[in-house]
Amino acid sequence: MTLYSAKQLADSIRTVRRNTVLISEDIREDDYGFRPTPESRSVLEILTHILFFSQFDRALRDKKYVTPLGSFDLEKFLKENESEQKKRYSKSELVSLLKESGESWAQWVEGLREDALDEQVAQPGGTPRTLFEMILGTKEHEMHHRAQLTVIERMLGIVPHLTRRQLDARVATTKPSS
Repeated sequence: MTLYSAKQLADSIRTVRRNTVLISEDIREDDYGFRPTPESRSVLEILTHILFFSQFDRALRDKKYVTPLGSFDLEKFLKENESEQKKRYSKSELVSLLKESGESWAQWVEGLREDALDEQVAQPGGTPRTLFEMILGTKEHEMHHRAQLTVIERMLGIVPHLTRRQLDARVATTKPSS
C-alpha cells in the first residue's frame, strides 16, 4: 500500500518539469553552451540529460533492456540512446521536447494501476526496487539537475523564477492599500 497515488506522483512530476521548463526558457540560447567548469556539463547537456533520463523508468519496467538472466542491460540502453543524448537541439526544440516528454512521462505514471507502484523492478546490478521508488528517484534526479541549473542562472546574472515569484509576493504584501 502506498500513501502517494499514481495521480499525485504524476502531478508532482508535472510541477518539477514545469519548473525545469521555466529555467530552460529563462536562460538565453547563447548561454546554452555555458559550463561552470571545463569538466561540467553545459546547460544544453544538462537539459538533454534530463530529457533522456525521464525515459529510464519506462524502459526498465517494460523490460525492453532486461537480459534473459533478469538483469537490466544498462550498457545496451545507453548505447541505443547515446545519439539522442548527444544531439544538439535549438533552445525552442529542447523546450518543446521537455514539455512533451514531461507530459508523456506524467501521463504514463498517471495511467499506472495503484498496485503497479509496488511492483519490484530489477535494477542495474540486480537489486530490485519498487516502481514507485524508481519514479520518485527519477523525479529527484531531475530536481538535482535543476538545482545545478539554478546555480548556473545565478552565475549568468539571472534571478531564478522561483526567487522572482517570492520577491513579487513580498512586494505585493508590503504595498499600502489604496
